[in-house]
Amino acid sequence: MTKLSLKESLPRLLKKKPGEAVSSTSLLLTITICSFIIMYLLAMLIWGGGFLNPQQFFDIFNNNSYLIVISCGLTVVMIAAGIDISVGGMIALVTMTCVVYLEDHTGSVLGSMLIALAMGLTVGVIQGFLVSYLNIQPFIVTLGGMFFAKGMTTIVSSAPRTITNTAFLALKDARIVIPGLGTYGKAGNFIPVRIEPGVIIALAIVLLIWAMCKWTRFGRNLYAVGGSSQSALMLGINVKKTKFFSYVLCGLLSGIAAYIYLLHTGAGNASNATSAEIQAIASSIIGGTLLTGGVGSVVGSLFGVLSLKTISNIVVASGLREPYWQSITTGLMLCFFILLQSIILKIRKNKGIGT
Repeated sequence: MTKLSLKESLPRLLKKKPGEAVSSTSLLLTITICSFIIMYLLAMLIWGGGFLNPQQFFDIFNNNSYLIVISCGLTVVMIAAGIDISVGGMIALVTMTCVVYLEDHTGSVLGSMLIALAMGLTVGVIQGFLVSYLNIQPFIVTLGGMFFAKGMTTIVSSAPRTITNTAFLALKDARIVIPGLGTYGKAGNFIPVRIEPGVIIALAIVLLIWAMCKWTRFGRNLYAVGGSSQSALMLGINVKKTKFFSYVLCGLLSGIAAYIYLLHTGAGNASNATSAEIQAIASSIIGGTLLTGGVGSVVGSLFGVLSLKTISNIVVASGLREPYWQSITTGLMLCFFILLQSIILKIRKNKGIGT
């Protein structure tokens, strides 16, 4: 960036109010939410069936609460103009380690939770240090992290493992009933909607990260660093520290996501959460997060996950059950949102509206 451009950009940043930096974020978020609502309503009208069943809607949360959590982590990193493709491998490694701890070492549920958090936090610290303080490309660092995690998963246990720990199974089988919401069975009995504890954890994390990005100095620093790291540095923001803690937070969330995944499946496998990092990145982009940084919202990532999985359900309801059809529709949906984002931001830039 030239000296002239710095002189022009600094006053603009100084005049911005804390919430103003997310104006384009709010617009893209609105588009994502409206797109999801329209998509689901059309699915209810055209296919009916399971789409009219409240339980199927909440099963999207039950089956993908771990994906919501790692999408939050990816969103934080991407807002700061970074990337982390190691989260899927980390989920496989953490779940397998926790299974071995619970089964072979008769460990406690609390101990397995601490292991998951510690492993996620450790990887986040290491990757954050390499990216922010040693200036190594984040794609290279996290690619190495992904291969390391995948390899270590096989070393921990080469065979699929199932948990038989009674205390863990009691927690895994716990369900939260939503009063008054459900459907009637064939026998006329009312079947209430049930959600897993992981869903509550995932939604709480979305709320906490959203509040952090909106109202804390660290959250505002993320947007500033992602928008222009050099301008952020001129404003006195510690760019390296901000990037470092974005990866630390992403690593911690990957550990939490891994335990939620374990609560959902109750098993460890080297193939656990395959392509989870790709789905998390896609969900963040669909939710309005830009790969270039400076724009994004974890609420948008939540609706990105819902949109992605609703498309998959629509494909299955259409009779196209082969896995490649879901990949094709996901790719088309991702391309559509990327193109839409580019058009919107270009129009706003031409009109002189800040991002």
